[in-house]
Amino acid sequence: MSSQQDTGRSYHLTCTGDASATANAHASPEAITLFGSCFCPFVQRVWVTLEHLGLDYMVNEVDPYKKPAELLEVSPKGLVPALRLNRLDPPRSLNESTVIMDFLEELATSNTKRSSHTTESLFPPPSEPYARALIRLQADSVNRSLVPAFYRYLQAQDEEKQIEGAKGFIDSIEALVTLFTRAEREGYTIHGLWHERGSLSYADVMAAPWLFRATNVLKHYRGFVLPQGEQFRAYVERVVNHPAFRRTCSTEQLYLDSYERYAFNRPNTSQVANAINAGTALP
Repeated sequence: MSSQQDTGRSYHLTCTGDASATANAHASPEAITLFGSCFCPFVQRVWVTLEHLGLDYMVNEVDPYKKPAELLEVSPKGLVPALRLNRLDPPRSLNESTVIMDFLEELATSNTKRSSHTTESLFPPPSEPYARALIRLQADSVNRSLVPAFYRYLQAQDEEKQIEGAKGFIDSIEALVTLFTRAEREGYTIHGLWHERGSLSYADVMAAPWLFRATNVLKHYRGFVLPQGEQFRAYVERVVNHPAFRRTCSTEQLYLDSYERYAFNRPNTSQVANAINAGTALP
């Protein structure tokens, strides 16, 4: 059980480190505006998708707890991430990270003039529907199991609940690894960083923000250590050091400060935290 005390640190409002450089490079108006907050993992997976697919976009960092009017215009619940599609007439918007990722993938595959970094997809080609379905099974495991398990563990306050939370989080990792090894066993190794010669996949991007926070936030507040296993640890290293992911990462202190409110389960920390406390589905 953590012996640390809540110091009252607040969440950050602007990116630091590599993420700051990336945000500054995307500060001019573009066809797509990403509304996000620097510490949010749901935002990060959309941001990684934009970076990897080489789409032109602008970053607009907002305070999701204050819910400014411009955010509510594109995300009725005031949640991030959200996109504004500026070149449609009138401009239109999207919210929900998985919906946005699907949209960006489809947009990129139809766009022959992507600006930079890569022309790769996050999926196998449409001619391989089974391989695509395997990637979606992995992503579904992330959303259904890994993400809520992360928050249950981080928000647990007493020792028994923290031990239970750690086990639940490890179980969710093992469930994801089982799906990775299934795909590998069936010969699908090109898409996904589970294989050392694989490319970044949709499921990798889905999981990466929480695996990354396991190495800093959970390590700091819960003493968490990644499960043993050379292949799994090598996978995490490949994911968190992928160029598209690194470009969206702030310095460690930003995450430690911003997640203190979760680690001590402060009241009304977020809609996600409230859902975990209530035992209901994440918003």
